[in-house]
Amino acid sequence: MPDADVEDLALIAAAAEAAGRIALAFFGNQPRAWTKGADSPVTEADIASDRYLHETLLAARPGYGWLSEETADTPDRLTRERVFIVDPIDGTRGFMAGSLDWCVSVAVVEQGRPVAGVLSVPARGELFEATLGGGARLNGRPLHAFAPEAGAVLRFAGPMRHHRALTGAGFALGERRVTPSLAYRLALVAAGRLDIATASADARDWDLAAADLLVHEAGGTLHDAAGLPVRYNRPDPRHGALVATVPGLTEATAGPVGRAEAEAERRRQS
Repeated sequence: MPDADVEDLALIAAAAEAAGRIALAFFGNQPRAWTKGADSPVTEADIASDRYLHETLLAARPGYGWLSEETADTPDRLTRERVFIVDPIDGTRGFMAGSLDWCVSVAVVEQGRPVAGVLSVPARGELFEATLGGGARLNGRPLHAFAPEAGAVLRFAGPMRHHRALTGAGFALGERRVTPSLAYRLALVAAGRLDIATASADARDWDLAAADLLVHEAGGTLHDAAGLPVRYNRPDPRHGALVATVPGLTEATAGPVGRAEAEAERRRQS
């Protein structure tokens, strides 16, 4: 793997862990919170984590672009060869409610794909890391996503409509796991704790990029409803419905999830 990827991984891992410690100091202490946009919560912990990551990462790599959930976006990032894609707290609602399933997500993206990615999950003492071609690790241990045995009950996390659609398509799914962080949900596929994790339409680059690399480097896939890989650092960071799976489930899962999202959109517009 290129030296730049290894060096960037060391940088973002240290920064994500430090940002996680900053956020953890607010966790369970009723941080100030407000609403942005239509109905998206943000807390002072999100802002403190974001500020630290912005200052630390761009001081170390001033030539890189920047895209974060909590920073105003600019088109400058589209002109940069490498871009930091950051969610200072993924799973803010869960963070506010006391769930342990929130994380700091940091990725380096080059030519539309992540080349280094980290999830720091401080409330669980977990650090996920990956580089392109260098594998994925959890607390230093290699991760491998294995194909399920024939007829196995599959472990699933995602919207209930996706669970119903996949069950209707013949998948034997166990009880749906609920986790408020999309990035962490996807990383659980890389960790071998889930077989399928899905995302509704409108997930953003910062929810996905680091977890995407983790899943792929562990041997799984993250794909859209057409079965195609996800591209990052485009002018619009929004994405359609997505599916992360262990090996052997990619093609069969994309169609049912895509149809479920199309039906949900039809109902919203009717």
